[in-house]
Amino acid sequence: MTEDLEKLKKSAKEYSDNLEKLGQELSEIQFRYKIIENATNEYWKNQIEKFKKYNEKGKEYYIQAHALINLVDKEQSGLFLLSISKLRQLGLKLEKIMEEVKQNPSIVKSKDKQQSKWSKELRDQLVEASNGCLNHEMSMNKFFREFYESHLKKILEEKD
Repeated sequence: MTEDLEKLKKSAKEYSDNLEKLGQELSEIQFRYKIIENATNEYWKNQIEKFKKYNEKGKEYYIQAHALINLVDKEQSGLFLLSISKLRQLGLKLEKIMEEVKQNPSIVKSKDKQQSKWSKELRDQLVEASNGCLNHEMSMNKFFREFYESHLKKILEEKD
């Protein structure tokens, strides 16, 4: 095995181990994007805190995935970095909307016939932002899994 390939394998193994650790930490946070029609300020306060924690750990995870992709393919890693940036933007948007909902939690009740146009629009924005984050994360995960299977798995499984 050449020295460069050995360095690549060592780096890939290190990044992969870090990624696994971050993935476990991320799953322990157990944030769900599902919108619950809970009309308490405390619920939304907890959701926002949990989302912030989840989002920060998620960014760490994807940055580690980016580093792993960057070992093998600079072009694909650049595209993945753009995806991380988009995830950050989507997360900030969702957090902002959740803060607004926290101020008036009853707006998420879809069965409330007395809702104002503003309340309905904010609820729709919340659903849209939540779905946007979820779908973007699913897309990033799919991309990374496919990249891992086609480019990194062979490197990591090679015997010394």
